[in-house]
Amino acid sequence: MAVNVLIVDDSGVMRSMIRKAIELSGLALGDVHQAENGREGLEVLDSSWIDLVLVDINMPVMNGEEMIAAMHAREDFRSIPIVVVSTEGSRTRIERLEKAGVRFIHKPFSPEKLRDTLKDLLGSEVFHA
Repeated sequence: MAVNVLIVDDSGVMRSMIRKAIELSGLALGDVHQAENGREGLEVLDSSWIDLVLVDINMPVMNGEEMIAAMHAREDFRSIPIVVVSTEGSRTRIERLEKAGVRFIHKPFSPEKLRDTLKDLLGSEVFHA
């Protein structure tokens, strides 16, 4: 089963780095969609089948926390796994997101950290042997 991914980050360089790390992880990758902010991310979710969202917190227009709240408010998006990839340092904010079922990875991250988080979240059956 291929996993369709949405990467939401205002930095094009960071979106590319996350995509490359996912490719290196061995995840059975389907379509990869990208968005520059939470509003664009929600538009992608409305128009495409997405199995996994990786989102930054600090972005213009609509930040990651607002996007996650909007996803959790919608029945059709509520069950999509979310990984926050951010430089966020607020322990309170991180704990609030984790209580909402979101995984958190600090930037900068290693490809191995991303792989291990995705395997834990999605299960090893969606990874190539």
